[in-house]
Amino acid sequence: MTIFEGIWIPLVTPFRNGKPDLDRAQQLALTMLDAGVHGLVACGTTGEAATLSEKEQSQVLAAVLEAVQSSCPVLMGISGSDTQALVDKVARLDSQRSAGFLVSAPSYVRPSQDGIRLHFEAIAAATDDPIVLYNIPSRTGVNIDIGTVIALQHCDNIVAIKECGGNLAKMAELVRHTGLKVLCGDDALLFHALCLGGHGAISAAAHVRPDLFVQLHTLAKNGHTAQARELFNQLLPLIQLLFSEPNPGPVKAALAMQGLIQEELRLPMTTMSKTGRAQLASALDKLMAIPVAGKSMDTEKSTAKRSGLLNLVR
Repeated sequence: MTIFEGIWIPLVTPFRNGKPDLDRAQQLALTMLDAGVHGLVACGTTGEAATLSEKEQSQVLAAVLEAVQSSCPVLMGISGSDTQALVDKVARLDSQRSAGFLVSAPSYVRPSQDGIRLHFEAIAAATDDPIVLYNIPSRTGVNIDIGTVIALQHCDNIVAIKECGGNLAKMAELVRHTGLKVLCGDDALLFHALCLGGHGAISAAAHVRPDLFVQLHTLAKNGHTAQARELFNQLLPLIQLLFSEPNPGPVKAALAMQGLIQEELRLPMTTMSKTGRAQLASALDKLMAIPVAGKSMDTEKSTAKRSGLLNLVR
């Protein structure tokens, strides 16, 4: 398995009194690492990167890299509509030694497919680090067509794609017709994507019980489809709740219930509604009771402790 496979977490950015809480970010990164995740993303969509200054983004990335050292690859999220500005940003960030960049299509300006291709080619030429394409048309307003992805394969450092188009047929085409690693970004489709040959996921929902998402990937990869389906069906109610309101509000609510972060977001993002929180707390109770095959005693104690925290904070 290459590093661009498995379960990756697009880390939330913890805040305290309006500022990034770098200590909590480091603790959260280590919690995910201890659960066995395969990689992390700093300053992605779930990390509220759109509300972080460039200085804050650099600080968050540095903090996560310091926490995990070489134990876990870390991608840096890159987004924007100005190609040259992103070329310059990638060049500046090269020195921070991340595992590469997760780069979304230009948002709002709605370029042609040629424009999207040239955008990614310019960014790829600015760094030797790996690039993961990020297709999320619901946010950017444009879709990265399969033909554009195929055309971009001539860039040696474009190695993977996070696909969030909600289209399983396209997911299957990406697996069949490209040499890229295909990572699911639609958490509710994760089981189906893995069955179609997808290589893993960059999953916001996997913040909660990341060990179960790692187990799901392992089961699917090893051909244990029935067991993977059963586990996914247990995860699905929580996944649906985590996206019932704008991300990352519900994810931060869940992490706060577990005592892992303070529930604070930056406007225009808001905390989860009272009704949503009640439903989420109930779903969390059920999820925390699910065992993981092959757990060590230390992991069992850690899960039990987090479940106890959940009961305390409700």
